[in-house]
Amino acid sequence: MSNSTKKKKNKTAAAVGRVFIVLGTFLALVFVWLYVTMFIFCHGPSESGRNLFVSTIRETGALRFLAKWYFSEEEILAITSQDSMKANTEDTNTDLINIQPKDDDDDPSDTNNTNDDPYKDNFDENGIEVINIAGRSFEARLMKVKDPSKVFVGTIYPWRDLGLTLDELCALNDAIGGVNGGEYESSGNSGGSPIGVVVSNGQIQWNSPQYGDCLVGLTNANILYIKDISGYSAAQVEALVAEQGIRDAVTFKDLIDSNVNHFTKLIVNGVATEFSGSGSGANPRTAIGQRSDGTILLLTCDGRGAGGHIGATAADIIGIMQDYGAVNAANLDGGSSSSMYYNGEWLQNSVTMYYATSSWRLPDGFLVKGAD
Repeated sequence: MSNSTKKKKNKTAAAVGRVFIVLGTFLALVFVWLYVTMFIFCHGPSESGRNLFVSTIRETGALRFLAKWYFSEEEILAITSQDSMKANTEDTNTDLINIQPKDDDDDPSDTNNTNDDPYKDNFDENGIEVINIAGRSFEARLMKVKDPSKVFVGTIYPWRDLGLTLDELCALNDAIGGVNGGEYESSGNSGGSPIGVVVSNGQIQWNSPQYGDCLVGLTNANILYIKDISGYSAAQVEALVAEQGIRDAVTFKDLIDSNVNHFTKLIVNGVATEFSGSGSGANPRTAIGQRSDGTILLLTCDGRGAGGHIGATAADIIGIMQDYGAVNAANLDGGSSSSMYYNGEWLQNSVTMYYATSSWRLPDGFLVKGAD
């Protein structure tokens, strides 16, 4: 190799090295700037901003550790106790739901309509109405489903490594729409493995209950059923499903400590779960509820920067469910998983930038059958 060739290679290597040094220095400065900015924010004069940051970040998966960069365990507990949910030991009283006949006439143009509708429903040909809700720090979509028998848990069963996006899950299960469902293994956006319990069409498809689990599902009588199953064995889950006639269900965590804030019970038997402050941080949410007439309420809220919104708190979604008549309501898996799909259209996509045109891969969801 000639000396001139060696010199050219050395110059190229030196130039590349300088680029990496400059880039590395820039990234280091950006990191230091962000760290210092967040430190000032966390320990500055805005106590409410600090509390919201800690309560929000501890509900996320990948970024939960950030709170510990700025606060000790004792400080985190002190902060999060100001925005937290109280323990709710109530189980669903199914006698409070009186499901209306399927042929009940809700058409306001029908002069012979004698149904006094206190909810001002405007169901479409599929018995569905979608309402847009604007909150202080979020936008929400509420899907009202008149006939609760049309709501079910659709899954990818038999389980595999990769789940399906919500539109694909609807297509697989011949559903016209729905929302994401229970807790699942989401690392790497694999989405093929649920966590806890999954029941679909009366069949227990996944039975691995965990500490803190709360069962959310529908009975054979089409009543939304919410029950704490923390500490249950697989055999006890089987007995519960048989005794209560549970046809479709998933689980989510009702568990609060310094590392996580997963809450499930929102309203039970017409009484909202007690909370302090806002009840939680602000994040994307998915929830399910049921009115006294049997109508199912499916709710999703955006956040984490989507549309300039940070998300909804527990107080926000409890308030929405109360406003729309929920007797029972439960929080489901939220965050980046929150999504809603109906009649060929995404009503809420994942807030994660690289899945912003669809949803994360899911193993299950609360889906809705189309018109008969």
